[in-house]
Amino acid sequence: MAKKSLPRIEDFVKKDDFFKIDVECHLVGHREYISYFPGVKMWWQGIAGVTRPLSYPMQLSPDLLQVTENPEDLLAAMDRFGVDMACIIPEAMMDTTGYACRWTSNGEVAAICEKYPDRFINTPNVGPLKMRGKNALWELEHLVKERNAKMIKFYPPEDTYINDEAIYPFYEKCVELKIPVAIHTGFCWVPPGRSKYCDPKLLDDVATDFPELTIIAFHAGWPYPDVLNLVGATHPNVYIGLNLLLPWAVVSPRRFAKLIGEAYRYVGPDRIVWGSDSAGFIVQIWTAVVGLVDFQIPEDMQEEYGYPELTEEDKAKIFGLNMARVLKIKPERRGI
Repeated sequence: MAKKSLPRIEDFVKKDDFFKIDVECHLVGHREYISYFPGVKMWWQGIAGVTRPLSYPMQLSPDLLQVTENPEDLLAAMDRFGVDMACIIPEAMMDTTGYACRWTSNGEVAAICEKYPDRFINTPNVGPLKMRGKNALWELEHLVKERNAKMIKFYPPEDTYINDEAIYPFYEKCVELKIPVAIHTGFCWVPPGRSKYCDPKLLDDVATDFPELTIIAFHAGWPYPDVLNLVGATHPNVYIGLNLLLPWAVVSPRRFAKLIGEAYRYVGPDRIVWGSDSAGFIVQIWTAVVGLVDFQIPEDMQEEYGYPELTEEDKAKIFGLNMARVLKIKPERRGI
């Protein structure tokens, strides 16, 4: 049997009407100024390592391998692939520099989001939370009240365990400010961060102790999606993010079918969200879009595992309507 050819960027010409919010899109900053740190080199080696299992054997056009270095390039990529809005997260990664500096500051991202308020959603990272203590709480309140932050990112691999009670004041402040928190779950993916800190079962404590806190669990808890699904099933304040893993919908559709099919069974289509986790790579935005637009769970898997057929309504919720509800954003097409 001839092997099915994989999608190429030249083949992606279909326009769709889905309103899309990318739940995780990073601006990596001026990388040349920090490239001498051993931890930064280790981080990029990690990126190179995880690229293969996420994308092999995808056929990539040279233009997809470009890296977006500035917000204008990111906007152009969003327009090209029909993405209406993106949660812009500074790439902090302070562990890579020995906690000497961030890759991108919250102030820089806030200014960019203020320049493009209809397209970019300010999503700061005030960590490392355990190290910064009250300073993180002060900055969080400032960014919400003065810089229109709509969601906050917590990156455990450079910080501490998700359920460390030392950072409970952070969760309390998020509840007080009525702001959702996005949490990296599953595996670190890139050294020198520590994977032990982001085990999704640790969310059970946080979701129990803070039932009013909306939690967006990034990366579907991979490689422990079953654990995250159980957490989501028992806690209605937990949402499951597909960000980073959408390339599998293109190159490994049955793997992705199991991922989204199980999430659907446990939490339903109203608590699954979409995103690219782009670290500047155009290909991540493209695969995130093309991966879901035409995706369907194979009929034999629907029959064998009881997975649903994904409807256009389901996809619309996952692409953007769910996050629009969480972030209180009007779901209308922008700049496309």
